[in-house]
Amino acid sequence: MKGLTVVFDLDGTLVDTAPDLTATLNHVLDQIGHGPVTVDDVRPVVAYGGRRMLKNILETAGDDASEARLDELLKVYLAHYRVHLADASRPYEGVLQCLDWLTAQGARLGVCTNKYEDLTFTLLDQLDLERRFHAICGVDTFEVRKPHPDHLTRTIEMAGGKADYAIMIGDTETDIATAKAAGIPVIAVTFGYSDTHVECFEPDAMIGHYRELPDRIAELVNTLAKA
Repeated sequence: MKGLTVVFDLDGTLVDTAPDLTATLNHVLDQIGHGPVTVDDVRPVVAYGGRRMLKNILETAGDDASEARLDELLKVYLAHYRVHLADASRPYEGVLQCLDWLTAQGARLGVCTNKYEDLTFTLLDQLDLERRFHAICGVDTFEVRKPHPDHLTRTIEMAGGKADYAIMIGDTETDIATAKAAGIPVIAVTFGYSDTHVECFEPDAMIGHYRELPDRIAELVNTLAKA
């Protein structure tokens, strides 16, 4: 497995960030006189980002969702989230053990997320995860973003790996589509933030807990070796 690059999505894959995202949304909604949303409301729409989540809430309530208003509300959202992004967010059970196992096997690790790069680094640093990765690439690291395949392949390059010996781990249709477009095997987690079961997007493998990841990776590595 030496030389393998394993690239993870962040929200809903490595870290359960929904509690802090929900708290931030509710901070903004409180400022404008709207009632709160719940974590269960937020989980299926995390992948859309803060702006889209705010837009959906305002449109559903029949409130002003103009681009100018969303610009102002997003500033409030980001200012609050930067301070509170790791209050309740935690790595999923088994993540640390899997990262340790992959490192011991000689794999290189990366993060490829549509979260802003500065927020990504801050969150991973506060959770003591940043040091574990060879490359961390956000939505604004390159001129392209997922589902464009170059977001993933350039993350692999930054990690010192090669696209023909790499695996993607994600939780949404966007992650799976990105990997497929790049010609890279993808493992989908079933506990993330997809509003549709990831099986529908035909990943190469799925896991319901990180304890299953080593076996799925080993299976895909065997497939890559035979290719």
